[in-house]
Formats: sequence, structure tokens, C-alpha cells
Amino acid sequence: MPAASEDDLIDAVRKVLSDEAPGVIVPVGDDAAVVEPGRHHVVLSTDMLVEGVHFTLDTISAQDLGHKALTVNVSDLAAMGAAPRYALIALGLPSVAEGAWVMELYGGLREAAGDLGMTIVGGDMSRSEQHVISVAVVGAVAKGRAVTRSGARPGDALVVTGTLGAAAAGLALAKSPPQDVRDELTTDAGREVVRAHLRPAARIGEGETLAHAGASAMIDLSDGLAIDLHRVCAESQVGARIRVADLPIAAAAREVADALRLDPVRLALGGGEDYELLAAIPHEVVEPTRHKLAERYGSSLTEIGEITESGVVIEDDGKERPLERTGWDHFA
Repeated sequence: MPAASEDDLIDAVRKVLSDEAPGVIVPVGDDAAVVEPGRHHVVLSTDMLVEGVHFTLDTISAQDLGHKALTVNVSDLAAMGAAPRYALIALGLPSVAEGAWVMELYGGLREAAGDLGMTIVGGDMSRSEQHVISVAVVGAVAKGRAVTRSGARPGDALVVTGTLGAAAAGLALAKSPPQDVRDELTTDAGREVVRAHLRPAARIGEGETLAHAGASAMIDLSDGLAIDLHRVCAESQVGARIRVADLPIAAAAREVADALRLDPVRLALGGGEDYELLAAIPHEVVEPTRHKLAERYGSSLTEIGEITESGVVIEDDGKERPLERTGWDHFA
């Protein structure tokens, strides 16, 4: 079968993304999309997934990759307290790329867009040495309500949504030799951590709720709790103290870490790809916000420490030590 041309792929993609959506004036297929921005502030973000750096084709399906590519980008909007609206997708494809793989990828992108309540309005394709997926997203937030990394104040509580470490455990499981993981992959814990790695969730509603509760700073945990906390402290010019005993490490991550002889605390601190939200909020709103997240989204909220004047430390068994800046760094 001859390779599909660029026009063939674009026509096929247009069929996959053919549904009408509110606010879209000119959809996929023209030189550019036209949308109605509304009365909110527009929030923009972009992210790139590169084969061999962020994923390998033998550990993730095209559909899961498409779903993840859009979801992890929208997580950045969630960290601002914004709601997603539109996305643009740019692909770099080797000459040997199969049309069926591209359609499966867009199937995952469309599925994620439906889950996230947003619309894919265009993009681009080009030949490249490896598979590259670049996503740009557009969101909306009420004027003056966007939460940044730079507003944390000494005395604020540090809270995190959900649990930590599962995605890192899933990646470790996927990369382990088959003889080491065969039994673990068949357990509930094994399936749970692999799904956490392949299909992360963007905490959109949780981000909006935290913003309305008065979050002074917020970040999504894409690269790891330790490095992302350091980033918040640097931007806010403050310090922080977190407690090992209070880290909400996923039970499945602990089970898989034990089977693979890994430290679950290290997975939670530096594993990355949890895409939970880390926020600084006033102590008095922690409990009411916890109840709101549980009632509205079935999500948990855990207080893991507090913002201080200076220094980023971790407390373990009553002893404090500097928190290492561990986590994902593209250029380390």
C-alpha cells in the first residue's frame, strides 16, 4: 500500500474532527481557525512530545499517546485555574509513518478533547526523523483570577490533589525486563500504575476550585513534586517545608515499588508525570476545599506542609534536611 500523502492525511483528520463546536467560526481545513474568545482572559500553553525522549512506540499505543499528549498540556491550564477551550496539533512524522497510526493517534486526541470539553481546531504536519507531537491549547479564566507560581506567602498551607508516584511506578514497570514484571503486570496494582502512566488526568475542576478558594500559587506536578516545589518557591521568593509522613503516595505505587525494589518516596518526590496540582492556600480553607473536591469530583486533597520564609526542606522522622531538586529535566 503506498504511503498516504499530506493531503490524504489532512482529509482523513478533518473527518475525524468534523463535529461542530460552540465558539468555532472557521474549523479545521482552512489556513487558520477562527474562534470567539468570549469575555474571559485567554490562557495559552504549548507542549511537545518527542519520540525517544518522552515516549517509545513499543511502550504506548497511538491512541493512548494522542490522549496523553492533549491531557498533559491541558494540565498546565488547570494549574492556572483555567478551563480548556481549543487545541492545535502539529505532527512531525517519519516517511514510514502509517496512515492507520496517525488516525489512531487522532482518535485518542479526539477522545481526550471530548473528555476535557474542548475542540481541536487545526494544526500542521511535516516530515521529521522521528515522531513529534506538538500541542498548543487555548483556555479561559475569569479576568484577574489566573493563579501563577509567584504568589505563595509564608504561612500558606501546601496541598496536593490526588496521589503521587503511580505514573512513575507504571513507567518503571513498562521499562523493566519481561521476566521481572510478568506477574506484577497481572495484578490490580500493576494495571493501575500502568494506566496512570498512559492515561493521566488533567485536574481542571480541581484547579478552578482551588483558585476560587484563594490559592496564592499553583503548579501541575509534571516533572516531580521536589523540582516543581522548588520552582514555586523560586518564583514566589519563599521557602517551604514538607513532611514525608503526609505525602499521599498511591497504594498501588507502594506495592509495585516493593516488587521492583524501588523507594516509593523517591517515586513520589522525583518520579514525575503525576499531573496532580500542588497549591499554596490559606490554612483556614483547606478543610472546606477538601470537602468540595470530594463532593464535586471524587478527588482527595492532602496538606503536605507549609510555605516558609526561606529554604526548601523535607521532614522525615522528626529530622529536617534540604529537599533535593530531583525530577525530570530535559537538559540534565
